[in-house]
Amino acid sequence: MPTKPTRASDALRAAQMYYLQAQTMDAIARELRTSRSTVSRLLSAARDSGLVQIQVKTPSDRAPELERAIHKRYRVDVHVVPVADTLNEVEVLDRVSMQAARTIGPLVDSNAVIGVAWGSTLSTVSRHLTRKTTHGTVIVQLNGAGNTQTSGIAYASEIIRRFGTAYGATVEQFPVPAFFDKAETKRMMWQERSVRRILDLQDRMTIAIFGVGSIDADLPSHVYSGGYLDATDIAALEAGGVAGDVATVFFRSDGSDAGIVLNDRSSGPSLAKLRQVRRRICIISGAKKIRGLRGALAAGLATDLILDESTARILVEQESPSADPIFGLLNSLEGL
Repeated sequence: MPTKPTRASDALRAAQMYYLQAQTMDAIARELRTSRSTVSRLLSAARDSGLVQIQVKTPSDRAPELERAIHKRYRVDVHVVPVADTLNEVEVLDRVSMQAARTIGPLVDSNAVIGVAWGSTLSTVSRHLTRKTTHGTVIVQLNGAGNTQTSGIAYASEIIRRFGTAYGATVEQFPVPAFFDKAETKRMMWQERSVRRILDLQDRMTIAIFGVGSIDADLPSHVYSGGYLDATDIAALEAGGVAGDVATVFFRSDGSDAGIVLNDRSSGPSLAKLRQVRRRICIISGAKKIRGLRGALAAGLATDLILDESTARILVEQESPSADPIFGLLNSLEGL
C-alpha cells in the first residue's frame, strides 16, 4: 500500500519542479492534484524550512569568494550573509540570525541531541526558527545561566524552549550557575546524579549551536553585560589575553585556553569536549567580534560558520595576501 505523501515531501517535490524543472505553478498543481494556491504555500514552506535557499548574484557580490577563502584557510563550511554597510548592528544581527535559522533547520534530524548555548545571538536566532517535525530529538542547554543577580532560568530557558518548539523536541535545561564561586564546588556538583544526567546528554551531542562572546562588541555579549563577571574577573581576562568565549568558556586569539583560571569555574563544556561534537555551528554578527572569531577558528571549535559579509571581509583581509592566491582575487575585485 503506497505511503501517503507528507507536506514536507510535497514541498520538496513542488520546489524541484518549480526551481529545477521550470514548471509553472498551474502545471505543478495538476501533477500534484491540488490547487495553485496550495502549490504557492508549498513553495513558501520549502523556502521557510531551508529546502530552498535563494541567492541574488550581482557583479559586486563577494560572498562566494569570501566563502572560498575562509573555507580554504579554516576548513569550515561557510555561509556569508550579504548585508548593506548602512545597516546598524541590530539589523545585521537580525539578517544573520534569519540565515542561520534557515541553515540549521535542514540539518536537524530525528533522534539528534542538539546542544544550544544562550546569548544575544542565539536569542535572536531562536526567534527565526521555522517548524520541522522530528522524533526523539533532544535540545540540551550547553551551559548554566545563574549568577548573583538572577537565576538566569527565564532568559536561557526561553531560548531553549523556542528550539524545542520549532523541532518538536524534548528540552533539557541546565539549572546551574554560569560560573561557580570555586572550582572545587563545580567538581563536587559535577558528581551529582541530576547534573551528570545533563552532562551525559552533552557527551552524546550530534550538533552544537553557539555564538562567540566578546567584550568589545557593539552589542555586548550577555555574559559580559548581564552581571556574570565582576571587575576582578574582567581584569583577569584582559591580563590573560582572552579574546572571547563560547558557552562561557574562554580562549585567546591563537585558540589556546591553558591557564585561564575562570574556565575552571565555568559550567560550559571544555573546548576539548566541544571539538568532539560532529557538527558545530558557529554564528557571528558584528566585526567587533573578529578577535573572538579568530580565536574560535584557531581552536577548531566550528565545522560550520555563518557570519555577515563585513566580518567575513575583515577576517579574510587580515590574513597575509601571499598566503593564498584567492586573496589577490578578492583585492582585485575592490576595483571593479
